[in-house]
Amino acid sequence: MPRTNSYDRQLRNIGQSLEALRIHVFELSRQDDRFVVKGEPEKETSLIATLRSWQKKRRSDGLQASLSFTDQDIEQLDRQGRSRRSQSNRLPDFHSLPNTLRTVGSYLDLRGAELLELHKRQLGVTLLSRNKNGYPEYEERTIASFYDLFVKLHERRGKAQDSR
Repeated sequence: MPRTNSYDRQLRNIGQSLEALRIHVFELSRQDDRFVVKGEPEKETSLIATLRSWQKKRRSDGLQASLSFTDQDIEQLDRQGRSRRSQSNRLPDFHSLPNTLRTVGSYLDLRGAELLELHKRQLGVTLLSRNKNGYPEYEERTIASFYDLFVKLHERRGKAQDSR
């Protein structure tokens, strides 16, 4: 099935949602027409936060739920996020989850790869994708290894905005 959206945009929007939920370590997979994310929010250290977490687990019987993002969900997240994004020329924070995922998405787009799974850890990313020829590819990379691409993409977006 051909993709109509770019991974940089899709992953950035999913990253904004996950960041709001404090989920920074997760597994993301593409299942049919949706992205499915499995991960847990970072634990808060205060006593009140611990009590809230305990109550929430009791109510849900300890079941771990996954999040699902359809193309329509991603469109809605994009509309919501557009109003919050700044249009300044300053370099955004590479280490924010939306920017990291946007850069990984651009990397996949530039390679013409189809994302199958993405495992995000504190300092690294594992990618399982299918290349242009249909063969699976597996990569383990540090998040820092995407920084140069992030800077180049930001410069390119800046030039595109200046020419409008």
